[in-house]
Formats: sequence, structure tokens, C-alpha cells
Amino acid sequence: MRIDKFLWSVRFYKTRSKASDACKRHHVTINGMPAKPSKEVFPGDEISVRKDQITYILRVLNLPENRLGAKLVPYYVKDLTPPEAFEHKRLMRDAQLYYRKKGTGRPTKKDRRALDKLFEGGEEEE
Repeated sequence: MRIDKFLWSVRFYKTRSKASDACKRHHVTINGMPAKPSKEVFPGDEISVRKDQITYILRVLNLPENRLGAKLVPYYVKDLTPPEAFEHKRLMRDAQLYYRKKGTGRPTKKDRRALDKLFEGGEEEE
């Protein structure tokens, strides 16, 4: 089975073209070698996929005949991704939220109108 079709059938990518694009951009390797979209996959192969700043490591257990339901994926693929990879992504997200908290920064048009109304009302009273 082709690697792009395999990644699509085990629900790693939503479409086969997205899986193919990832292969073309060298985000997918099979047994440590960069994989073209047409590269064949066999049981026992170790696939590494770079997606959303995480390098997933998958071991092929069996080849599906067509796209699988989510509950059946563990029968065909074993996820060997270390938990530290997910922790790194969580830390990156938390760091981004720390520096740019929601509601901070430039006021919206609605906020600006409320501020203008507040300051205009204060000047008339004096």
C-alpha cells in the first residue's frame, strides 16, 4: 500500500492529497528514509510524521483494505510517540497565552466607544 493512502486510511490526514503534500515536503519518513507519496508500506515499518510541531512515530501492524473507523485504527498502527513531544506542544501553547492574554492589546471599536462615552461624560459634569 502507498504511504499517502496508508496515512489517509488510518485517519492521520483528512484527505489523501494532504498526506501526499506532507510526503512531498519531507515531513514523512519510513525507517529513517524520506518517503515519496508512492513509497510502499509494509507491516513492521516504522513511520515518522512531522505534524503540528510534533514528530509522531508510528509502527505499522497491518495494512487496511480501505479507510478505517477511528475505533479500528489501533489494530493497524501502534503509536510510539514519546509523551514529551505532547508536553512540548502544551508548553508552547501556554507560553503563547502568557504573553498575549485574551482581551489585552488594542481596544476594539466597541471598547473605544465605551471609553469615549466615559470620558465625554466625565468632562461635562465638571
